[in-house]
Amino acid sequence: MSTRVKICGITNLADAQAAVDAGADALGFNFSQQSPRFLDVSRAAEISRQLAPFVLRVGVFVDAPEELVTRALRECGLGMLQFHGTETPEFCTQFGVMSMKAFRIRDGETLKELPKYATDAWLLDAFSSAAPGGTGETFNWALAVEARKLGKPIFLAGGLTPENVAAAVRQVRPFGVDTASGVEISPGKKDNARLQAFIQAVRSAE
Repeated sequence: MSTRVKICGITNLADAQAAVDAGADALGFNFSQQSPRFLDVSRAAEISRQLAPFVLRVGVFVDAPEELVTRALRECGLGMLQFHGTETPEFCTQFGVMSMKAFRIRDGETLKELPKYATDAWLLDAFSSAAPGGTGETFNWALAVEARKLGKPIFLAGGLTPENVAAAVRQVRPFGVDTASGVEISPGKKDNARLQAFIQAVRSAE
């Protein structure tokens, strides 16, 4: 089975289309105002309407109010919700679509939190005290290998780039990989060549 590729932090239609053309399976729209890749619901909906219907739209939230999640879900055609904050297991699974809880992996103790969340997938990111995600930092991939044994689809994130993603896929064999800063010129602006190189590297490792 092909490794799913999610390009996160989409802020404009050109980057969204470039990611799709390069072979991305999913695009992430970040609705956290604290993120340099923040996108408001109206703009995300405008981008979403102009994309091919088969591309999975993922809404990324950090301790968002229920009303914001519901509005984004309704207006942006989201097929999956991704939660990066301190959301409860019940909050993550109440919206009637696929959901994914993100965990900032510090050490083996963090893995004990994963089974508490009956989401459709878990996203493993690097721990950083500076931000809930999108920091461009990696973590010990051996912990991701252990997380796979818990029986839930794993999306690997945290500092993945065209230069290291093939090694990550070979070691972890995740269900999917997720990148934002690894394919950017600057926060929120993608680099077409790096998008293509990233996805080609994933395919070469399968």
